[in-house]
Amino acid sequence: MKHSSTTGLGLATALAAGLALPAAAETELTMYYPIAVGGKLTEVVDGIVADFEVANPDISVNAIYSGNYDDTRIRALSALASGEPAQLAVMFSIDAYDLIEQDLVVPFDEVATSDEDKAWLNSFYPALMANGQIEGQTWGIPFQRSTIVAYYNKDKFREAGLDPEAPPTTWDEMIEMGKALTKGDTYGQMIPSTGYPYWMFQALAIQNGKEVMSGDGLTTYFDDPKVVETLEFWKSLSSEHGIMPTGTVEWGTLRQAFLEGQTAMMWHSTGNLTAVKNNASFDFGVAELPANVRKGSPTGGGNFYLFKDTSDEEKAAALKLIKFMTSPEQAAAWSIATGYMGVSPAAYETEALKAYTAEFPPALVARNQLENAVAEFSTFETARVREGLNNAIQSALTGSKEAADALGDAQAAAERQLRDYQ
Repeated sequence: MKHSSTTGLGLATALAAGLALPAAAETELTMYYPIAVGGKLTEVVDGIVADFEVANPDISVNAIYSGNYDDTRIRALSALASGEPAQLAVMFSIDAYDLIEQDLVVPFDEVATSDEDKAWLNSFYPALMANGQIEGQTWGIPFQRSTIVAYYNKDKFREAGLDPEAPPTTWDEMIEMGKALTKGDTYGQMIPSTGYPYWMFQALAIQNGKEVMSGDGLTTYFDDPKVVETLEFWKSLSSEHGIMPTGTVEWGTLRQAFLEGQTAMMWHSTGNLTAVKNNASFDFGVAELPANVRKGSPTGGGNFYLFKDTSDEEKAAALKLIKFMTSPEQAAAWSIATGYMGVSPAAYETEALKAYTAEFPPALVARNQLENAVAEFSTFETARVREGLNNAIQSALTGSKEAADALGDAQAAAERQLRDYQ
């Protein structure tokens, strides 16, 4: 964030006068941080880091903002490969298998060893720890975390004769209400299929009663009949029911499309909540995703990781920063500023978040949905396996392949990629 330096005449004058110079920070940390969702997130993170530096004048933090999660992983890992220092990063919670496989990160259990540290490790929501806990060790600490939520335009519900306090709770209701809401230039429903198609697909699949991967990162179920049926259902929202545009729906512009009234309902990250709240010119609601066989959403977002090639002193300083940023007060302030979840039950017990959620109940929806949440899609070779699934989803939605063929190809590719790990 900042590095104090005294130069030129100022330095000479200070030395001549025997004045004490401001103490330079003893430990410098470089933290890579993804800014992928709306809102003035850089300012929020800068503010938290500045507060930390005031409380810890012996530590300085250089926060490097690096685009979306994939950009952040690429930039952080290329910096490490070229010998540039980096001690910690917020990266995709689902990068854990790959980071462990490449021997780039250390488990927090090796650094967080005191009783207080262990209590801190146990203070987070278990659903948010699921992606970071592998083979009995904790590799990722939740911070920028989300579930997918359903945003809906209450004004358009009223215009369509629907109850604005009763968003769809089942797939059938979503179709029925979607048809009532589709008129003129407005679609009833948009589910984004670029950016993170696998994430939305995993939500639909779990609602249809089927996980798309095993819990150990070794097996995928893309060609399971229930998973194929899920992709056919997603396609039917446009091709059969006409409540969604044909082809793909852009992740990056969907929030704006919702704000402009191009869709009456959208599925998106809770990380967009504050931006929607600040910019919507209409009455809107937020709901848990509708169920088919069951309710469900994958968790999403980023975890803190500690890089292996870091001195003990730097690891201790990085742990201090992570504990500060995930403390109940900071997690509450972060949640209010962004819409991301407070990552621990204690965050929701702070006066700030209690007052905020009383005034703005939609801020509780993502947290409440954790009861039905599953770990986000993650395997070994996760980037390649995920890309195969993303391509399958898009090729089915655009009509270039049948769902069964597309998912069959993705499953065959995933089996090849994961064979060496099994």
